[in-house]
Amino acid sequence: MIGPNVIESFENDNPFPEPVELEITDTLDLHAFSPKDTKAVTIAYLDEAFRKGFRLVRIIHGKGIGVQRETVRAVLGETPFVKSFSSGDEFSGGWGATIVKFHDGV
Repeated sequence: MIGPNVIESFENDNPFPEPVELEITDTLDLHAFSPKDTKAVTIAYLDEAFRKGFRLVRIIHGKGIGVQRETVRAVLGETPFVKSFSSGDEFSGGWGATIVKFHDGV
């Protein structure tokens, strides 16, 4: 679940009166979030996915002009437990998604 610290950062712009908890799976689709929240959501997702033991996750950012992809990849480059990342293959979203591999442990 995305923790309360991330939810609190959205409170000023959040049209919902209560925090929304999301189940953490091996895929995060950023289409469900405002582009201005991409960095915070990605950081929170990576932390939770790693904590839950995932070793490989997919972040769907869309193809577009690449702004969200670059934001996601900047976060990945600064995340110590990320081993590697690359565009998805033809079956996992192509360049509209990024596949992330985590280190076995920090």
